Amino acid sequence: MKVMAVNAGSSSLKFQLLDMPSEMVIVSGVVERIGLNDSIFTIKFGDKKNKEITSIPTHNVAVNMLLDKLLNLNILKSLDEIEGVGHRVVHGGEYFSDSVVITDEVVDAINKVSDLAPLHNPANLTGIKAFQEALPNIKAVAVFDTAFHQTMDQVTYMYSVPYEWYTKYGVRKYGFHGTSHKYVSLRAADMLNKKIEDTKVIICHIGNGASLCAVNGGKSIDTSMGFTPLSGIPMGTRSGDIDPAIVQFISQKENKNLDEVIDELNKKSGYLGLSGLSSDSRDLWEAVERGDKKSILAVEKQGKMIADYIGAYYLALGGCDAICFTAGIGENAGETRKLVADRLGALGVKLDFEKNLTRGEETVISTEDSKIKLLLIPTNEEVMIARDTVRLIK
Repeated sequence: MKVMAVNAGSSSLKFQLLDMPSEMVIVSGVVERIGLNDSIFTIKFGDKKNKEITSIPTHNVAVNMLLDKLLNLNILKSLDEIEGVGHRVVHGGEYFSDSVVITDEVVDAINKVSDLAPLHNPANLTGIKAFQEALPNIKAVAVFDTAFHQTMDQVTYMYSVPYEWYTKYGVRKYGFHGTSHKYVSLRAADMLNKKIEDTKVIICHIGNGASLCAVNGGKSIDTSMGFTPLSGIPMGTRSGDIDPAIVQFISQKENKNLDEVIDELNKKSGYLGLSGLSSDSRDLWEAVERGDKKSILAVEKQGKMIADYIGAYYLALGGCDAICFTAGIGENAGETRKLVADRLGALGVKLDFEKNLTRGEETVISTEDSKIKLLLIPTNEEVMIARDTVRLIK
């Protein structure tokens, strides 16, 4: 059974075609700069990679171009071989606690919560509609970043603000990266040789965007991102948790409006803001080697806050079987993993120096006598999208 996993952005379209249930990737790629004359279409299959620069004015054109290439490159004999399309949707609000088959009612609900993710949900819907037009007879599934965290209890997801903010506008903690956190928690259970219901794990999804999640028995009980992806730990360009009164203070001091200050917290803070150098952890760690003080501050600030969250989640879970590192930085930056592990000695955590040199491969990176296992688990959101698509369309 062949399933297409799709992640549509405002000017991009990432895709993977997977053979299920083997989960083998048949083809993958991305269309970038949609709407411009120099759009970039990249497709990978087998050991081949095709890259084309051309004008791709809309997502509909991008989707049709993709489907044509699948046929012209003899990857598929017929588009009828595609039996389902799974779409990543960032925000499902309180409407969705699981993935769903897409109907008109589902599209309406996604539209209704688009003000909670104005940069993402409209783009996700654009991708959904483009595939619906190109493949009108194929069932499609929406997989929500927020759905996994709908198992949090009220005392966790509510903020101490006027209750009417919640009832009128939906102000509460939603959490993100749920598809990744779900995948990693399942892989962790396998690596621990336990049933998912018997596991307590803390997942550190650390990329340019980053969030932690406490997972008890396969269910999210808390996560670091909140109403938006701005809260939690410092990230590539996002500030993470700050005193909200800073927004008013800087607005007055810098003579900037609210949108301008929030924009700086989203795009000019985190690694970039503290280091003044880069939002890329690789650049920062190179600068750390040179003794750059602001880069040292930036990585240590993030490491401290990751460890702080882990400590809180350890208590919330009542113990922990494993701490999992995933996403671009978590999978590849041993320096970041060490920075975090070094702060967890009170929990009996011991990092194995040699094993921590591993990059991007599923493995245990703690010592044999570590009281909590440290796991390196590459995430695979596309596989989770494909799994949910198969489960629901069947």
